[in-house]
Amino acid sequence: MKKFLIAALMVASFATAQAQQPVGTVSIQPKVGFNLASLTEFKNTSMRAAVVTGAEGMYQVSDIFGLSAGLLYSQQGVEFDGDAAYKLDYLNIPLMANVYVAKGFALKVGIQPGFMINDNIKDYSITIGNYKISTDDGLKKFDFSIPVGLSYEFANFVFDARYNFGVTDVFDWSDAPKNSVFQFTFGYKFVL
Repeated sequence: MKKFLIAALMVASFATAQAQQPVGTVSIQPKVGFNLASLTEFKNTSMRAAVVTGAEGMYQVSDIFGLSAGLLYSQQGVEFDGDAAYKLDYLNIPLMANVYVAKGFALKVGIQPGFMINDNIKDYSITIGNYKISTDDGLKKFDFSIPVGLSYEFANFVFDARYNFGVTDVFDWSDAPKNSVFQFTFGYKFVL
């Protein structure tokens, strides 16, 4: 019984130590993590595991609501059979609403424009199913997605997991693939 009470007190102290920032505060959160990215409509491919890094700022509107905006360098794309990869690197700007459903635990939804800053599509052409990808396939430089996810904050450390639903086509073709990205990051929130 004594062990149970000690464990219960530890859990209670843990729960009171975790909290989002006070109302009216502004914070900035440098973050780093990884993406598991793919392109819809491409079959017989694997997710590309790659890096995401950047920072997000947040304004705590109320006890349960915050607004955030960020700038993230995000490596996306897809892995082909063998060792080839179709690499797309973006600067993404996530604009998120954060709804705190419990102390330190937030559900997130928003919009995310993205701007392609690098691709390796010019290095080769490849055929996947009915698609032949090469330099003249109308690769679009702008991307738009809808990120949804959740985060957990403890002592200013933030663990974030989200899925970015691609809305725009990656190529200028009919039935072109869209970005599909699972994103996991770890950051530290500095109150300004």
